[in-house]
Parts: sequence; C-alpha cells; structure tokens
Amino acid sequence: MTKVTTYSDAGVDIDAANEATARIKELARQTFNERTLSDIGSFGGMFDAMFPDLRQPVLVASADGVGTKLKIAFLTGLHNTVGRDLVNHCVNDILVQGARPLFFLDYIATGKLSPETVAAIVEGIANGCRENGCVLLGGETAEMPGFYADGEYDIAGFIVGIVDREKVIDGKRVVPGDVVLALPSVGLHTNGYSLARKLFLDIAGHNVKDKLETVGATVGEALLQPHVSYLAALAGLLDLKLIKGLAHITGGGLIDNIPRILPQDTAVEIRRDSWPMLPIFPLMQKIGNIPEREMYRAFNMGLGMIIICTKSDAGKIKAHLEEQGESCYEIGRVVRGNREVAIG
Repeated sequence: MTKVTTYSDAGVDIDAANEATARIKELARQTFNERTLSDIGSFGGMFDAMFPDLRQPVLVASADGVGTKLKIAFLTGLHNTVGRDLVNHCVNDILVQGARPLFFLDYIATGKLSPETVAAIVEGIANGCRENGCVLLGGETAEMPGFYADGEYDIAGFIVGIVDREKVIDGKRVVPGDVVLALPSVGLHTNGYSLARKLFLDIAGHNVKDKLETVGATVGEALLQPHVSYLAALAGLLDLKLIKGLAHITGGGLIDNIPRILPQDTAVEIRRDSWPMLPIFPLMQKIGNIPEREMYRAFNMGLGMIIICTKSDAGKIKAHLEEQGESCYEIGRVVRGNREVAIG
C-alpha cells in the first residue's frame, strides 16, 4: 500500500498556523478603530478612505524590516520587542513627510512555525500600532521549511499614512542659514547591527549575557533597546509649517540620511560635541578601531530624528518638544554646498 503523504510531512503544520492566526486576531483587534472594515483572516484588509477634513489627502506608504537585530532576539529568546521596532521604524519613515499613520501590515516568515513565538512578535507589533494610533489591518505568516534555520525568522512591515498636500514636509524650503535640531535615540534603533554583532560577539568575544560596565546593561539588553517613534513628540508641530525638513536617521547614519531632504546647492555642518553621546558608541568605536566617518555612516550616533527649520522658529519647536518631555539639541546649520554633511 502506498504511504499517504501530507503537508506536515513536508514540514508545514497547518494546525500550528491556525493557532497562530487565532492569537494574531486577538492582538490585532485591539488596534481596530471605526475606520476598520474587515477582520484578520480576510483576503484583503479594508479601511474607510473618506477624509472630509483634508482638502487634498495624500497617501504616504513605506516598507521596511528590522535587519540583523533579529539575531539578538534569537540569541536572547526575547521576541516581543522587535515588532514594536518594526512599527516605529515605519512610522518614522512616513512621519518625515508629515504623514500620520492609518494602518499597518506585517509579514512573518519562518522555517518551522511556533505559535508562541509568532504571538510574541505580533504582541510587539500590536503594541507599536496602538501607541501610534495605527490599525494592524492584516498580514501574512509563512512557514517555509528548509529556508530558515531552526528558531529563526524574518519580519517586514508595510505602513500607509496620510497628509494634506499643502502640509507635506519635503525639504524644498530649506536654505542656508537654517538651523539643524536633533531628537535623541535610545540606542542603535534598527541599523548597524551586522557591524555591532561583529564588534561585540566576534571581536570582543562577548555573549549576550555579558555586562557592559560603561553602558550599564548586558550586550543583549543594550542591543535590544527599542526603536523610538517620534510621532507623539512631533504631531503637534506637523500642521504649523514650522518644520522645513525631517530626516529619520536609519541606515547610512547622519552622513547619508540628511542629504536625502536637502535641495541642490545646500549642505549641512554638524558640531560633533553638541549632544550627549550614548556610551555604547565610543565603546564600539574602541573595540573595532573604527574611523570616525565610518561611525557616522554605520550608526545613528545617538540621534534618531533631524529637524531643519529657520533660526527664528527653533525656539518654538524646542519649547514644544520640551513640553512633550522630549529632549532636543541644536547640532548644526545649513550652509551652501553640494548636499553633503560635514562633521566638525
């Protein structure tokens, strides 16, 4: 008699997938609002697209991942923070154009599906969505045997937000003489982790449980510090037209991200000692003997969001941010140049 072969024989557990989906539904429904028109499990997520308060509504979309920060989650067994990282990263990416988030979709892929791990990941995603007033509208969980190592997975996020066309922030009004302000990060956020892992785990020979005395945390704790969302701090400024440009400091650091919002014939000069440096950055530089410019390209150097405004508006912006409990540092200025950043 021929042996019966099932999908589970190939490594795909449909029952586990159904259990994971049931847990995801509970978490996602906590983010729903009156605009949510479908439930998790539909073939497509539906969202009410009527915006009567906006003259010319513009949708702003972005997609991103968490990169090799996931490797730290695998090593520590902590999976409920990387989802928040993912949401906050995506929120910041559309925030720089003045957009507020509407809804979010996630993608989780793994070799062997663990409902507990998936639930922990989605717990972080749902928490991030709730904190940003964003609906977790749907997503995909893919079990792909033989494609990922045991215990490993990848995640990606897709966000859609909205802004009135007349309030889009695009950097076009930036001119020499403008001021560069910065909001602090609480760590590496979601970038530079391939280098950070090499420094701490390979060159220095640490494991994730080793205490870093100068940092005041273990390697795992330091590298799992959450990616901050700046939406709450900046929301009250988005409609006032005080902000000329915003730059989310992600891969490429200050060196490569600030030029993305600069008009032709402008550049930025940054004063290197104008903000408190988180101790993890000089520690990494020392471990790897990393050149300074490489540090400013690989890492955010303790700054998560850059604001460009006129000198006369800088005080109003700082006052607003301080009222929100957010630190803000004046770190440089816009000058004439060829869309470059100089650290001096």
